[in-house]
This record gives sequence, C-alpha cells and structure tokens, in this order.
Amino acid sequence: MPGPLRVTRDVTIPEHELRWRFSRSSGPGGQSVNTTDSRVGLSFDVVRSAALSDPLRARAVQRLGARLVDGVLTVAASEHRSQWRNRQAAADRLAAVLRDALRPPSRSRRPTQPTRGSQRRRLDSKRQRGEVKRLRRDPEE
Repeated sequence: MPGPLRVTRDVTIPEHELRWRFSRSSGPGGQSVNTTDSRVGLSFDVVRSAALSDPLRARAVQRLGARLVDGVLTVAASEHRSQWRNRQAAADRLAAVLRDALRPPSRSRRPTQPTRGSQRRRLDSKRQRGEVKRLRRDPEE
C-alpha cells in the first residue's frame, strides 16, 4: 500500500508519516503461517503530524484520547492470509478511524417548548388511563 493515505477529500496523510510493522499472524494460512509476516500494524503520530491542521489535530486528539498511546494511533490487521490484503485492511481501518474522529461536531439540539396540542394529548391520555384504573376498582357502597 505505498503512497499517501486519503482520509477525507481535504485530508491526506503522506507516506512518510505512516509507520508499517509486520509480524507473524495467528489464524488461517496453514504451514506457511509460521514463515510469513502477514500480520500488519499501521501507526500514525496524530500529535506530531503536519498533515492535520491545528483544529483538526485537537479534535482528533480529543476524540481518540483512549486509543492514542503517546499521541500515536495504531491499528492492526491479521484477518487475511496475505500481507498485501492485510496492508489494505489496515490502511482502510486507519482511514475510517481518522475519518470518524475528524468529522465536524454535530449541531446541538435546540430546546423547544412542548406544543399545546401535545400537552393536551398527554393530559387526555393520563385522564383516560386514570379512568380505566378507577373502573377496575370495586364499586363503592
């Protein structure tokens, strides 16, 4: 997966800011699993990256706080038998995590007053429920 990693339309991480690590994988692969380094780890230093603007970096650090170790975000992929497919999976996973972290904050809900109709419907249903319960009681003498 050489080349820059495109996260969003505006954010692309240059190749030199990504660090790839390869190791032995568990899982499928037969006898060759013991001889090939098919597990892929991909690391990206969010805090020191020049690819992110200051506001985007702050947003990413705030949202990814639990996943960062010394400011570095790491993802791993070992579900495929080949290193090449694991590299693609790790790159896709890193891009998805960063895309989610860099997403602009959602607009907060503006509090509104309940409408007169909704208040009336709520009180009518409460009255009706109370009437049902009253009718269940034994008749008073």
